[in-house]
This record gives sequence, C-alpha cells and structure tokens, in this order.
Amino acid sequence: MPQPVPQLLPAQLVPGVGSLAGKTVYVSFSAEIVPKTTESLIAAMSNCANQGAAEVRLLVSTPGGNVMSGINLYNVLRAMPFRLVTHNVGNIDSIGNAVFLAGEERLACEQATFMFHGVGFDATPGMRLEEKFLRERLGSIVADQKRVAAIMAERTSLSANQIRGFFREMKTKDAAYAVSAGIVHQIADVNIPVGAPIISLVFQR
Repeated sequence: MPQPVPQLLPAQLVPGVGSLAGKTVYVSFSAEIVPKTTESLIAAMSNCANQGAAEVRLLVSTPGGNVMSGINLYNVLRAMPFRLVTHNVGNIDSIGNAVFLAGEERLACEQATFMFHGVGFDATPGMRLEEKFLRERLGSIVADQKRVAAIMAERTSLSANQIRGFFREMKTKDAAYAVSAGIVHQIADVNIPVGAPIISLVFQR
C-alpha cells in the first residue's frame, strides 16, 4: 500500500500563519501514523515551538500505523517546550494511543473511541516462515509491546493485567471508559475561538 504523501507546506510557509508567540495553536491530524505523516506532524510542531506558541491543541484521529513512528512521535511531542493538549476527535486506534498519551492534558469528544490490540506484522504472499525468522519477529513484537505497555502504565491508571488483556485481544473503549482509566482527563467538544491559528495537515490518500 503506498504511503500518504504530505500536501502541506511547512508551517512557516503557509499563508496567514504569522507569528504564534504566546498563542494557543490548533493542529489537526487525521491520518495513519507512518514515517511521512510523522515527519510532517513533527515539522508542524517544531514550527509552533520555534515561533513561541504557548500551547498546542492537537486534534487527532488515527487508525494507528507503525510502532516505530508512534514511539518517535510520543517522545518528540513530550519534549516540546509548549503545553500540549491532545484531543480525540474520532478514533484513536493501535499505536495512536501512545501518541495521544503524549498530551499533558487529554480530552475526547463524547462519541470518540479508543481501540487497543497487540503488535503484529503483515506477512507477504509466498513468504517463507522459518524458525529463525519467526523467533526474530516474535522478539521484535514482544519488545514493541513492552514499549507501548510502559507508556500506558506511566500515563494512565491501567494495571499491568489490564494492559496485557488489551494485547491479547482487540478492545474498543468509549470516552467514558477512557476517563475512568486515566487515558482521558475530560470529555469535551472541540471549541476553536474565532481568529485562533489553525494548522491542518492534509495528506493525499
């Protein structure tokens, strides 16, 4: 499957953005988490930081994607100098949960959902599955699940048993559950003030 191609210019080149010093910026991201979309989101966030934004509200909906890209995003977003608020405006699936948990404050629309499952890999037709290959892949899967589990344990009130249960079978949870589990701090609609700077990341599908 071809990866999405970013169609947005870097934020500093987008007409009308101007200086963001001291402002709250709204960034909309609705895409799969793959290297190109990750790079585009990091570029937009870096521009917000470089222009002195005080707070960034990341309006996010994602079907998940690549674990490596998701962990990359989590760590970079956590390092940004502005206050980060993540807001689930649709679905947060798979590795998207790790990205969402980067927010200092985390919100969800009432109809939003969160989907959890274990890490896996896609086998290509005709792939030969020998013991060495399978052991290597299993080791990689276990390592990735440990990384995701560590983020979930640190940033939520979920127990280790609950997290392992999510990995064993696919679970979709609503916003009310997310609040009870510490994934979300509050259920709230998106409210963008008139004149607030908005950066919308658009990708060709």
